[in-house]
Amino acid sequence: WSATRTSILLSVLVSLGQIFVGVCIGLVWGYVRKLDRFFTELYNFIDNIPTIIYMTLIALMIGKSTLIMGIAMVAFYWLGTARNVRNLVFMYRDREYNLASRCLGTPLMRILGRNIFPYLVSVIILRLALSIPGIIAYETTLSYLGFGIPLPTPTWGNLLNGANNSVVI
Repeated sequence: WSATRTSILLSVLVSLGQIFVGVCIGLVWGYVRKLDRFFTELYNFIDNIPTIIYMTLIALMIGKSTLIMGIAMVAFYWLGTARNVRNLVFMYRDREYNLASRCLGTPLMRILGRNIFPYLVSVIILRLALSIPGIIAYETTLSYLGFGIPLPTPTWGNLLNGANNSVVI
């Protein structure tokens, strides 16, 4: 049960962090047209290499701890959320009430917060709920391979790694 608590706590915290980063970047990426090329290139650069390779390299270069693993997961998991939010912002960006707000001189953050963000809440909650199992799977895989949370901390990956030595084939 302690391993379950650790895995679920890490996944919920990472999910909340990646949702926050992904929504903020996705809102700006979708609304500000001048930044579209920059964020698209950044997305393509990060997304073309599998995340497990990034996580392994971070574990080998920086070290293995729960904090480092959580920050690294947030740093690479915001991509899907940001891309989804960007595509939705494209749909709502040029509606009449947003054009009228822009013509009246409403600040960008107010337009994003009041006019566009309420339409995204259901998608954000869905992304949050669906990201938790994926993050648990990545944490379990990395810990099983020895690149995740160090051994004294009980996690599902550490339990599987310990059980691997006792299985007789």
